[in-house]
Amino acid sequence: MLKTIPIKENKGLQRNFLLTNRAFGFTILLEIDGSEQKGPESSCPLPLKNQYERKIPMKKFLAIVMAAIMVLSVCLTASAELAGEYNITVWAAENAVDLTKKQIEDFNASNTDGIKFIATVEPVSEQEAATQMITDVEAGADIFCFASDQFARLVQAGALAKLGAKAVDFVTENNVGGSVAAVTSGDTMYAYPMTADNGYFMFYDKSVIPEEDVDSLEKLIADCEANKKFFAFDLQGSAWYLASFLFAPGCHSVWQTDDDGTFISVDDTFDSDKGLIAVKGMKKLLDSPFFLSSASVNEFNSDAAVVISGIWDYEAAKAILGDNLGATDLPSFEVDGTEYHLGSFNGYKMMGVKPQVDAVKGAALHRLAQYLTGEKGQMERFEALSWGPSNLADQASEAVQSNPGLVALAKQDPYATVQGQIHGSWWDIAKVIAEDVKAATDEAGLQAALDNYQAKIASLFTLSDAVKNGWTVIGTCNLDDGFFFTDYNNETRSNWTDDIPMVKGEDGIWKTEKAWPMEAGVEFKVRQGLSWDNAFPADNFKVEEAGTYFVTFDEATGTVGLLAE
Repeated sequence: MLKTIPIKENKGLQRNFLLTNRAFGFTILLEIDGSEQKGPESSCPLPLKNQYERKIPMKKFLAIVMAAIMVLSVCLTASAELAGEYNITVWAAENAVDLTKKQIEDFNASNTDGIKFIATVEPVSEQEAATQMITDVEAGADIFCFASDQFARLVQAGALAKLGAKAVDFVTENNVGGSVAAVTSGDTMYAYPMTADNGYFMFYDKSVIPEEDVDSLEKLIADCEANKKFFAFDLQGSAWYLASFLFAPGCHSVWQTDDDGTFISVDDTFDSDKGLIAVKGMKKLLDSPFFLSSASVNEFNSDAAVVISGIWDYEAAKAILGDNLGATDLPSFEVDGTEYHLGSFNGYKMMGVKPQVDAVKGAALHRLAQYLTGEKGQMERFEALSWGPSNLADQASEAVQSNPGLVALAKQDPYATVQGQIHGSWWDIAKVIAEDVKAATDEAGLQAALDNYQAKIASLFTLSDAVKNGWTVIGTCNLDDGFFFTDYNNETRSNWTDDIPMVKGEDGIWKTEKAWPMEAGVEFKVRQGLSWDNAFPADNFKVEEAGTYFVTFDEATGTVGLLAE
């Protein structure tokens, strides 16, 4: 078994630990600094002959130990003794919890290694799982699911165990190439592809929209207006959807990071002649009285004829519209006699295994992850949830090939941009483009929308250390119009757009400078550096009782609270 042995301690709160495993002849020397450190930390240990030495903060100790244990996990061979019972926690999307429980039971019954998992399966979304794992790897699930845009953050946080050679072969041989690349960093693979469907396309009501009109944005808008039906496209609430218009004429936003994962530059062409074409097309939809900023197929219950969403909503849409449900790629818009097909983001969902102190348990978890993401596991998710598989055999099956939602996604794929690592502030900055475009009354106003966007992007690289390291509150007060609220300075702020600053007290607790009235139902988060990379809590904080409150935040524990005035 693995042991950590303290070998010295001094008044400066430094401790040295030997991390040993006799079975593998593996030794690491860790020098732990319990005092508070300021400034950047080294991202990796310095290699010596048979040991590694690194000074790290005490609170990072366990994460470093667990990362080191990856080596032990991948050294296990098929002949290692894996039989036994293991208590584990698994995080899965809410609608996949029951299926995941059944799949784990099936693994217990079918594996020939004598492995039995006693699993607690909890409903945690892909986005929330990544945030929680990064916040506290030790407290995170043993197996968890996440979207491809979170991959780099999880690798940097030491939250993903490396895959061994056989696991790498399993992934490479059985999954589509894009998904294999998405779970690989450098020469190392860190996760198992689970889906290849994290993109969006167009749902429509065939009783309202003629098939011959589905390729034209202008015709779709005219059909909706003539029938007094809504066109639902979440342009004002989500940069993920808004980007489709910017991608149409060929704009891009590609972000670069250094080895520590810090964003250092961006190649962004939104503020360009192509960007102006994009916002001209966008304004056609935003100006329609039957435009609705939403991505929910439930809008079909409220007089929508078109909804832009993804495969996760296919079953719900089918239940509402039945045989009248149509699904296809996004339409094109026309500017100055030229047509531009709307683009989209696409990506993958993945399954990760947390590094384990017990290397044998780690190896057993990898066996389970391979089962859950293998041909049978992915097909079961497709059959139960309509999730599009990354598994090659499943993709070639008649059932998948005949699924209208996946066919529509595949049709959109040539116009899609793979979602990579993006600065956490970009999502807020980009979605404001829609508000500025909607307010514009001429071409100068449209250009101003792009100029405003570009100025905010540029400012990300000139933020002071105080702003980068500071915490702010962002959210909504759920007023009648649902879009604006008034902060404590009596300034009108947009819903989930503007940040209210906090100040760190002598006790280490962050607090808003003033209190302000909040109604019951108010939702908000506390985030760092005007970015979503570090934001708490994982679920929105919700005010239960109306009152006048300060917002507080304990950075050490990630706890958000209210303090009555």
